[in-house]
Amino acid sequence: MSKLQNYVNGHWMEGLGEGVPLFDSVTGDVIVNASAEGLNFGEILHYGRTTGGAKLRKMTFQERGNMLKKLALYLTKKKEIFYELSYKTGATRVDSWIDIEGGFGNLFANASLRKLFPNQPYDVEGDAIDLSRGGRFMAHHILVPKPGVAIHINAFNFPIWGMLEKCAVNWMAGMPAVVKPATSTSYLTEAVVKEIIASGILPEGALQLICGSAHNILDFVESQDVVTFTGSADTGRKLKSNARLINESVPFNMEADSLNCSVLGEDAIPGTPEFDLFVNAVRSEMTVKCGQKCTAIRRIIVPEKLIEDVQIALGKALDKVTIGDPRLKEVRMGSLVSQEQVNEVRLRTKEIAKTASIVYGDYDKISTVGADASKGAFISPMLLREDHPFKNTLVHETEAFGPVATLMPYKNIEEAVELAKLGKGSLVSSIVTNSDTIAKDYVVNAASHHGRILVLNRENAKQSTGHGSPLPQLVHGGPGRAGGGEEMGGVRGVKHYMQRCAIQGSPTTLTEITGIYQPNSAYKEAPEHPFKYYWDDIEPGMSLKTHKRTVTDTDIINFANLTWDHFYAHTDITSLKGSIFEKRTAHGYFILAAAAGLFVWPNKGPVAANYGLEECRFLRPIYHNDTMYVRLTCKQKVERDSRGEELPSGIVKWFVEVFDQNDELTAIATILTMVQKKSPFQEIDRSNIDEYLTKLTVNHKANWGTMTPQHMVEHMEHQYRFAANQKGDFEIATPAEHLDKYRETIFNHRPMPLGHKHPLMKTEGNEDLVHADLATAKLKLLEAMDAYEQYFKENPEARTKNVVFGMMDKFEWDLLGTKHFNHHFKQFGILD
Repeated sequence: MSKLQNYVNGHWMEGLGEGVPLFDSVTGDVIVNASAEGLNFGEILHYGRTTGGAKLRKMTFQERGNMLKKLALYLTKKKEIFYELSYKTGATRVDSWIDIEGGFGNLFANASLRKLFPNQPYDVEGDAIDLSRGGRFMAHHILVPKPGVAIHINAFNFPIWGMLEKCAVNWMAGMPAVVKPATSTSYLTEAVVKEIIASGILPEGALQLICGSAHNILDFVESQDVVTFTGSADTGRKLKSNARLINESVPFNMEADSLNCSVLGEDAIPGTPEFDLFVNAVRSEMTVKCGQKCTAIRRIIVPEKLIEDVQIALGKALDKVTIGDPRLKEVRMGSLVSQEQVNEVRLRTKEIAKTASIVYGDYDKISTVGADASKGAFISPMLLREDHPFKNTLVHETEAFGPVATLMPYKNIEEAVELAKLGKGSLVSSIVTNSDTIAKDYVVNAASHHGRILVLNRENAKQSTGHGSPLPQLVHGGPGRAGGGEEMGGVRGVKHYMQRCAIQGSPTTLTEITGIYQPNSAYKEAPEHPFKYYWDDIEPGMSLKTHKRTVTDTDIINFANLTWDHFYAHTDITSLKGSIFEKRTAHGYFILAAAAGLFVWPNKGPVAANYGLEECRFLRPIYHNDTMYVRLTCKQKVERDSRGEELPSGIVKWFVEVFDQNDELTAIATILTMVQKKSPFQEIDRSNIDEYLTKLTVNHKANWGTMTPQHMVEHMEHQYRFAANQKGDFEIATPAEHLDKYRETIFNHRPMPLGHKHPLMKTEGNEDLVHADLATAKLKLLEAMDAYEQYFKENPEARTKNVVFGMMDKFEWDLLGTKHFNHHFKQFGILD
């Protein structure tokens, strides 16, 4: 029997011995064995800290985020491999979608967080704090990646999602991971890790995998490590008490199974949309993943007058659930993960049934489709009813981790809250009601005992992600029995793997450390106007002091008439007595507009657009005949994704300080501009093409492909003939629905792919040469470029046809030409 492999210390290896067998939960057949015997956990953790950690910590948040996005796209293309394996865990296609594509979704979601972090390896948190009256001593908080390793001990029910929802966050923070999946389904985790390693997208050491027992791995943790655990509360408590963990003060995040509940509002009577939503939600949470979800509904809390209605409706809903081979489309519920789990669920259900009644389901009678119930780990959905939930507390203490839930009544919303709290801490609760009053009463009073609460009604039902769906943007965890931990949560989750440090110093020093200009820092006088610089060349502190402008009565009156802002301080000087104003006062927004007039560079340049205003304060009035000037300083640079037909750009936050004739600060604002990024491509056009062509000889060999120098030059000539409308006898090859995506590539800064075949070129071999030699081909290329320039000079609004990108104007052809020349000149070593 083959064995799973562990990926540790940079290579794949099997554990020693035979290992333990892992079973197909549908057929009962042995799939593979797993062993981690012989692995040196101390070396594995050290390797992660040093090899993977060193590389990740040097990467910026933007680089880490783009890495996650690239990995998510890569894995998505491989997803069908994982679906086929996932069936062996007893999961249906829908169940597997949650695990597989939900896991990839976590990568995508965390990748997008890069927009909320600076373009550096560490984060700056909150606002600066002035520690002195003079503003020369201040503090700020930064968060840096912990130089340790994240050790993830995961549960069996989500072998892919469970790994990726945690790893996505620690990778985003700059921390490597060692993943220990539950052994019973580790074959699915191994398959994903094999694809991740094969992709080469992650730095080596960023991910290691242990398939099999790792009972003493926590004996090797260090103070900079982080441990996360998902599983039973009993196991979690044992791990949390590890002596090494305690002595090293290692953060331990525990997400344990909990007795989650759903409450039906008193208004949600039969016939209302909410009643139907409730029944469908309960049925779904009982049967999706065969009830093997830490967020599944275990306790069904309904008004006592509706308990019979709910019981009947749930019974009818559960009757429609087909059990069997999860590969079959008609099957709605597969199997539990193993026979051991079947026995465990039955045992726990019988424990609850000591006081509760079984009102639906049977321990032994299971009707299956396409599978042998005696061989697979199948079990019937079980609905119990506890009529005395305050007296009989087993239902609040015992969890059957399968398709099992218990109905119980409440008299009023206060009782519903108390019943919810008897679970002693849950990951999630939900209330289904169309009454916002009922919703508020429940949420405010039950929130102390829950990590998340969903309020479901007819308004949000179609968009709702459901009771049992943890989302990467929200914290996933809960108090008490649920473990007291938090996972995911967007930016909050990333910070769990970073160390917060308060830094103190002068504003100038803290500007350099944080990468954010701090007021009262030393200015860096810009040699040129700051709006002349590309995004890449702007740096925090870069500053410009403008010339001055005197504000007149006429300015103020004209602005009032233009905007219709006739506030008395600007227009009625007879009403100033008793106000804070002494004279006719300039409008605050006039001051901002006039400030822009002073600092804006009028010519076309890298600044593409005004992106908005983030903060604004008017500190003292500017009166008529006062003189103002502006200090414009780069405060911060922020990355942004460019989409569509838009040149790549970033956001620059500018700190605007407005002073009067006495050098008194009168207003401050932070304005945002969209600034183009410098193109990585060498500008090549008719003005400088000759010097590049001179370097190209017949002896140049291609670094890739089969073209000769003459083939390449003739190929470029054809492009300019097409652009100049001299060749148009072809159809656009790109389907219309894909044209926009293809056209985006003209504008972005990504190089052209190697080995791409032009649709008008031969599928095999090189094109037939047209010209006698390379020298002639060069002359013909120059002629074609001259014809191109002349055509658009005579037809400036013209759009000509490109076989890949459709109809293009002169600006787009120029962009394509530069990128295309760079591609082929690098092919022949003319450019580095």
